[in-house]
Amino acid sequence: MMKLVVQEFLSLDGVSQGPGAPDEDTSDGFERGGWFVPHLDEEFERLAGSWLGEADALLFGRRTYQNFARDWPAMTDHPLAGIMNGLPKYVASQSLTTAGWEPTTILSGDVPAQVAELKRQPGRELQIHGSARLAQSLLAAGLIDTLRLVIAPVVVGQGRRLFPDGGAPAGLRLAGHRTTPGGLSVHVFESAGIPGFGTYGGGGGTGA
Repeated sequence: MMKLVVQEFLSLDGVSQGPGAPDEDTSDGFERGGWFVPHLDEEFERLAGSWLGEADALLFGRRTYQNFARDWPAMTDHPLAGIMNGLPKYVASQSLTTAGWEPTTILSGDVPAQVAELKRQPGRELQIHGSARLAQSLLAAGLIDTLRLVIAPVVVGQGRRLFPDGGAPAGLRLAGHRTTPGGLSVHVFESAGIPGFGTYGGGGGTGA
């Protein structure tokens, strides 16, 4: 069975919108895109390449898919372009009827059920890159196995967050962490089911 793995870039205040460029995603009036780029370095690019080497398929939300489908086929000199362009791709969308970035399959209707069926296929990783709203829905459905969160040392101050208020609770187990010379903090979490809750110090609270 394939593991469903989310790879997400976040700011310190949890923003996941538009990490790669000012015009990547300006929806809802977002004006601070490109906040992740100043912290990229060769060490992280090697790490990202090793992660992509574990993928047997890619899963996207519509917006991220359309951005990637526009950019990656033209990036012929990028060392990861052959893998990105060649892997089987799935896009969750209720509006797309065609998808030109081959090989792509459109998932519509009951997306969580279709993703669960994909996970039952033999393979290593089914990876979600970006696509925060899709990741939120699949986390709530209990389908995410691993979260790879790459946190940049910046407070963006606006934009969509991966974990918004009112989201479904989820227990996680830290499976690994590292930092890069550019200041990125990489955390790998495994799903641990429903989170536990308790009382600190016999009822006195934490003082926070």
